[in-house]
Amino acid sequence: MATGNGAYILHKSIEQHINNYEVIPYNPYKTLFPPILIPIGRFNRADIIHTTPDYGIFHKRRNVPLVLTFHNYVLDRFMRQYSSPLQSIHYATDLRWFTRLSITKACQLTAVSHFTANLAKQNLGLKDDIQVIYNGIDQNKFSPKKKQNNKEINVLFCGNLTKRKGAHWLESIADKLSSNISIQYTEGLRGMGATLSHSKLKSIGRVKYQNMSEVYNQADILLFPTVREGFGLAVAEAMACGLPVVTSNGSSMPELIDHEKGGFLCQEGDVESFAGKVNILAENALLRNEMGQYNREKVESQFTLSRMITEYQHLFIKTLDER
Repeated sequence: MATGNGAYILHKSIEQHINNYEVIPYNPYKTLFPPILIPIGRFNRADIIHTTPDYGIFHKRRNVPLVLTFHNYVLDRFMRQYSSPLQSIHYATDLRWFTRLSITKACQLTAVSHFTANLAKQNLGLKDDIQVIYNGIDQNKFSPKKKQNNKEINVLFCGNLTKRKGAHWLESIADKLSSNISIQYTEGLRGMGATLSHSKLKSIGRVKYQNMSEVYNQADILLFPTVREGFGLAVAEAMACGLPVVTSNGSSMPELIDHEKGGFLCQEGDVESFAGKVNILAENALLRNEMGQYNREKVESQFTLSRMITEYQHLFIKTLDER
C-alpha cells in the first residue's frame, strides 16, 4: 500500500485485527515508475494479495488470488475540473489502463461505499457487482469527550489543502461566518506546509493520526466541503466523536450524514449555504449536541471497526475456499 492516505490507514487497521495480514508500505512517489512496485521476497509466501485497483497489476503473483478495494474513484470526466492538467492526462491514460488490467486479474472487487462501487462499475463498464464493505471506525479510540460551553466556536477542517477537499472555498466561507467562529485546519496526511491567509483560519499543521481523536474533541463542528470522497474517513471519525457535520451533498457523503439529523448537506461549492449552516449550529448548542449524538449512534450501528474486520475476514475465507 502507498503511504500517506486513508486507504493505508484502513489497511493498517485490518493488519492489527486479522492474524497473518501484513501491510507492506511503499512511498507513493514510486508510482512515477510503477514497474519498481513488482513484489519480491515476502510476497512469495502470500495466500492472498489485497490492494487497490490503480496499481494492483504490479502486485499480482501467479496462482495467488488478488483482492482489490476501491477506496476512491477519480477516473471519470467530472474530476478533471478539480485536477491539474498532468493529473487529468494521467487519469485518462496510464492509470485507467493499469486499473483495467488490475481488474482483469482480480478474483474479488470491493468498494468502501455504494457511491464508489456504482461509479466504478458504470465508468469502467463492469458487468459484475462490486461488494461494498464500509470502512470501520474504532469507536473506543474515537469517542466523545465532554465539552465546555464556550462562546467561541471552533470549526474543524480535515484533509489535504486541495480542490478535491474543497479547501479553495474555505476563505470565502470564513468571510461569512459570525464573529465568534474560527476555523482550524489540518494540512492533511501529505501536508507540504501550505497555509491559508485569513484571520478566521488557523493552521494546526500536520497532525499524527494517533492524535486525531483529540483534535476532533477540541472542535464543535466539522466543516467538510469536499468534492469527491470514496468514503469520508474524517467525517466518520468526527461522527464517532459526537460532532455535527456540514458537508457536500454529493459522492459518498449522503451515505454517512443524514441531512438535518446528523448535520447538513450543502450544494457543492455553495459557500453561502456552508457558512449559513455553520452559523446555525454555532448559535444552538442543543442542536449541536443532538446531531452529534445522532452521528455517534449511527457509527455504532453501521460503521464499527469490528463489523468491517468481520466482513473482510469472510471475504478472505470465501476467496481461499473458491481457490
